[in-house]
Amino acid sequence: MNTALILIIGIPLIEIYLFIKIGSQIGAFNTVLLILTTAVIGVAYARYEGFNTLKSGIGQLVKNEIPVYEIISGATLAFAAFLLILPGFATDLMGLLLVIPFTRKILLGRFIKKNINKSKKKNNYIEGDYEDISEDNDKKL
Repeated sequence: MNTALILIIGIPLIEIYLFIKIGSQIGAFNTVLLILTTAVIGVAYARYEGFNTLKSGIGQLVKNEIPVYEIISGATLAFAAFLLILPGFATDLMGLLLVIPFTRKILLGRFIKKNINKSKKKNNYIEGDYEDISEDNDKKL
C-alpha cells in the first residue's frame, strides 16, 4: 500500500483515539484547551528557534561556509510548526521533538552526514593545463 495513503488514514485514526482516551480522563474542555495551548506555545517556540537558525546560517555565510545544517534545520522547523498547528496529541509530540534542538540534531544527524559524505566523494572536475593558440594563428595570417 502507498505510504502516503497509510499516513492520510493512519494519523487521523491515531489522533481520534488519543482525543477519546485523553478526553475521557481530563474532560472535553480541558482537552481542547490543552490542544490550543500546545499549538500556541509550540509555534512561538518554533519561531524562536527559527530565528536562532537564521542567525546561525548568516554566521556560516559570513565565514564563507555552506550552512547545510541550518538550511535543513529551517525546513524541519517549518514542518514542526505545521505539525504543532494541526490539532492532535501525536502530531504535537512529533512537532515538539523536531523543535527541540537536541532531538532535532539526533534525528537529522545521520541524514546530513550522509549527504555531506556523498558530496565530498563526487569530483566533478578535470584538472589540466591550457594554452591559448589563437594569437599564433593571427600572426601567421
